[in-house]
Amino acid sequence: MKFPKDGMDSEALFADMRERKKQDADWEGGRTWSLLYPAGKEVDDVLRKANELYVFENALNPFRFPSLRQMEVDVVAMAADLLHGGEEAGGCMTSGGTESILMGVKSARERARVERGVTRPELLAPVSAHPAFAKAAHYLGLEHKQIPLGPDLRADVDAAASLINDQTALVVGSAPNYPHGVVDPIPELAGLAAERGISFHTDSCLGGFLLPFYERLGEPVPPFDFRVPGVTTMSADVHKYGYATKGASVILHRDAEHLKKYQLFMYDRWPGGLYGSFAMAGARPAAPIAAAWAILHYLGESGYVRLAGVIRDTVKKLRAGIERETALRVFGEPVMSVMSFGSDTLDIGAVGDVMDDRGWHLDRQDNPKALHMMVSPQHAKVADAFLADLHAAVAQHGDSRGVEARYS
Repeated sequence: MKFPKDGMDSEALFADMRERKKQDADWEGGRTWSLLYPAGKEVDDVLRKANELYVFENALNPFRFPSLRQMEVDVVAMAADLLHGGEEAGGCMTSGGTESILMGVKSARERARVERGVTRPELLAPVSAHPAFAKAAHYLGLEHKQIPLGPDLRADVDAAASLINDQTALVVGSAPNYPHGVVDPIPELAGLAAERGISFHTDSCLGGFLLPFYERLGEPVPPFDFRVPGVTTMSADVHKYGYATKGASVILHRDAEHLKKYQLFMYDRWPGGLYGSFAMAGARPAAPIAAAWAILHYLGESGYVRLAGVIRDTVKKLRAGIERETALRVFGEPVMSVMSFGSDTLDIGAVGDVMDDRGWHLDRQDNPKALHMMVSPQHAKVADAFLADLHAAVAQHGDSRGVEARYS
């Protein structure tokens, strides 16, 4: 496409955009099982207004936009409080989980160099850890070593103990991991790191704004946050189960005074004066910060607990329906809203193709082959329809073993 010579009439412009948008997945109808986390029209309305209010500002310079600076400080403080960071905890907002992870890895690398004299830094993360850790290792010059998983699909602690060494700059655990929704043995992994003065990062991009509210509902939640000795940094995405618009995440340090300096980049050898940044980006959009601040205040603890209850009940219904299909099984023991399921007898990819044809969007996974889903509050409205279509898809590709009446 060539650069347009003349401007386009706004009415025609937006008509064209609306037509293009028809090709996209129907997330508002609950047809997507990743990427978005719709929580209802009232939440959407708050997000739209907050975004519109700060659509033009630039969060690069907090001295020019002090309201943004204070909102970012507030969001970080609320996240730290939620994850039991204490008065010493602190951090900053980023554009998403990947950037939060990059900053966590950068901080650990710098700390290892300064405090332990590490010259060939290594990053030790489970096979199931988010690819952002591999990306961070690639970008920042760390050797990426992978911890194998045990039969429960959690990081194998004994294997981790054999891999850790004097050059390890960071050990990682997920709460939960993306592929299977299980929580790694955070206390054991963090303990291995702490014994050697090594940084430990809990990747709670998925769980940071949901697991605490599951705990308030009385659900069993494995230890994962700053209550665990040895956890030095955490990542948590406000734009996932915090329900903010993209991209809003938080990187947190247990002891901000001691550790946050390793995250900072400072530069003054140019004519433009002192340049400092705690994140990868320079110019930063203001709208995600404002939306995150707005939605945390709008929902409050009671609102998040209510939405967590909707998710929990929907997950129970979906998991029960999946497991009633005797050809299917859920992998591991997912702790919240993320899970994957597959089959020992069916081509699960073919089942997924049928679900695609019926308008559902499930991600595919390997090792083991599986269909993957992340449940949001919106899915409560479509759980029965999803299970009916899943039953039909299973029946199309194998023996459904007499359960046809259950979803009729």
